Amino acid sequence: MDKIKRNERLGAMARILTETPNRIHTLGEFCELFGTAKSTISEDIDLISNSFAQFDLGRVETVAGAAGGVRYRAIPSPKRVERVLNGLAQRLKEPGRMLPGGFLYTSDVTAESATAQALGEILAMQYYDKAPNFVLTMETKGIPIALMTARMLDVPLVIARRDSRAYEGSAVKINYIAGGGNERIETMALARRAVSPGQRALIVDDFMKGGGTLQGMVDMMREFQAEVVGVCVMISTSTPKEKRVKGANSLLILDGFDQETGCAIVRPSEKYMN
Repeated sequence: MDKIKRNERLGAMARILTETPNRIHTLGEFCELFGTAKSTISEDIDLISNSFAQFDLGRVETVAGAAGGVRYRAIPSPKRVERVLNGLAQRLKEPGRMLPGGFLYTSDVTAESATAQALGEILAMQYYDKAPNFVLTMETKGIPIALMTARMLDVPLVIARRDSRAYEGSAVKINYIAGGGNERIETMALARRAVSPGQRALIVDDFMKGGGTLQGMVDMMREFQAEVVGVCVMISTSTPKEKRVKGANSLLILDGFDQETGCAIVRPSEKYMN
């Protein structure tokens, strides 16, 4: 093999790290790949880390210990978080998004991979220290955001369904109270093989009104003897103030609708504003 130039190594290493967020790569792995000494790889990592920090591209961190190495975490700066959420709030204020029952149409936005990834980065960065084993969501609209959050954490995505599927094997089913004003009993199912006792779950969904569905997922994790380390949503309504699920982390707040224009009144949550 011809000798690999530093700029070629830097480009390849940056790609490898960003394509596998939160995954630890050993220095020996890069030494073998590029035929280079560890001291040289360490210098390369410092260059990449400084470059990423300068341009707000996330963090490249060195992990100490026998199983240590280097990893990339897509941690946006507070300014970038504020910019993303303000931009999303403006988009959701567009006319025609008001739905019956006080809901907001968001499916077109959450289906955009770039938007879903940006939201996944914001959610994931708050739970790295909690080390969840998987991300749990409810079919179907929350899947894009939950999937990107799982990708940033480098963990699997687990999907609860409204009914069990034959191809998923036996399942656990629970009933939960759904709906904000018009309360109703619904069913949630999750394959028995999806979760093991003692695992840690991060719950992610797209919308919260009364919090019934999210509380249902919390109750489901109790059935599996799994620990819930966080509950997150893209957007929640400001009313009712008391939700069935406690301590949910919402990126955006829906304060209602302008009845004349049909435009939503949406704002970023205060915790994300500087």
